[in-house]
Amino acid sequence: MNSQWPLQDFLELGALAGAVPCARLHVRQVLWEWGVLRSLGEGAELLVTELVTNAVKASRAMTQAFPVRLWLASDSAQVLILVSDASPEPPVRIDTSDEAENGRGLMLVEAISEQWGWYFREDNDGKVVWATMRLPTQGISYPRR
Repeated sequence: MNSQWPLQDFLELGALAGAVPCARLHVRQVLWEWGVLRSLGEGAELLVTELVTNAVKASRAMTQAFPVRLWLASDSAQVLILVSDASPEPPVRIDTSDEAENGRGLMLVEAISEQWGWYFREDNDGKVVWATMRLPTQGISYPRR
């Protein structure tokens, strides 16, 4: 990441079931530290839950155990969430029936985020799925040094 994002955070998780609640709790803490938990907390936690759940499933499907990586970044206008997994398969948004128990993750990501997308990692070892959330007009006020 570059200086365009003055606030940055990174967490590496095992591709395990416990990764999802750990990621959610981590995001809650970071957003609290950044002073935007009230504005974005529930939405950001839901985005991270969906993205990390998909990443854990994708990484677990690989023959070797690969970590799931979570980055958070913010400028004064938005928060960027990035989740990396080992699968080269792109995320696919599927339309599901009302009775389906699974398959709504990317629909939720699309509904909650300002925008989302994905790209192949530079090392050709999987992909990164990202989403942004716009901050309320007051944004983040950075402490003076």
